[in-house]
Amino acid sequence: MAYTAKDYSKLIGMDGFSQTLLTNHFTLYQGYVTNTNKLMDILATMLKEEKTATPEYAELKRRFGFEFNGMRLHEYYFENLGGQTPLDKSGALAKKLAEAYGSYDAWEQDFRATGAMRGIGWVVLYQDNITGGLCNQWINEHEVGHLAGCRPILVMDVFEHAFMIDYGLKRADYMAAFFKNIDWKAVADRIK
Repeated sequence: MAYTAKDYSKLIGMDGFSQTLLTNHFTLYQGYVTNTNKLMDILATMLKEEKTATPEYAELKRRFGFEFNGMRLHEYYFENLGGQTPLDKSGALAKKLAEAYGSYDAWEQDFRATGAMRGIGWVVLYQDNITGGLCNQWINEHEVGHLAGCRPILVMDVFEHAFMIDYGLKRADYMAAFFKNIDWKAVADRIK
């Protein structure tokens, strides 16, 4: 099964994100899709040829997590953008966030603080599939730091490519633009 890059061009024109930034970001995402497909093909060939006990196979298996998660995290990210309305602070999602952090404001403070940490990666609001609880988590690169058995609810890209064209080193300004454009319905729909 081959993956196909999704079209997120509807996000062009979104306040706080230039067309150049978004177009570059979409191209980067398409590269993850392409590389995921290439790795699947190479690994399948190596399996057929019984070359699984090689260092090359092991390294490609490790690389697969990076490429696949790069693809999937970008899909979550783009799909939770494009919103026009703020979160309903009396709605079910806001209540779940308040349950987890004491208040919506405390959750947002933690999410932004996680995004402001030094380094490259992602901030993910996860829902624990067992308890239903919510928590913010830092993902380093694409494949390191995921919480086992948890579902991504809100994803924010904090790699430089997500903001430097428009914001330079002002990550906080990027995060403000991100928050203005969250599609809270898409986020709420991810909760089980």
